[in-house]
Amino acid sequence: MNTFGGYVVTLIVLILLIAVWDLIWKIIALWKSARRDQKVWFIFFAIINSVGILPIIYLLIYKDMPEKVAENRVSDFERS
Repeated sequence: MNTFGGYVVTLIVLILLIAVWDLIWKIIALWKSARRDQKVWFIFFAIINSVGILPIIYLLIYKDMPEKVAENRVSDFERS
């Protein structure tokens, strides 16, 4: 197991940190895009792995856009 010069544990820890970093940003971006009913962005984030770069760009671009509230849909449903 010395193929990497004894840095196997360091590499494993680095890969795990990058995976956790990507997962956190991906979850936030998926949540926000789903709340805003942006299906294309949601599918894009679900499929593409970008080490958190694309979700961060998305969140910066749409940070001021209000999220849709699910209550509006319920009230529309109750009216019929």
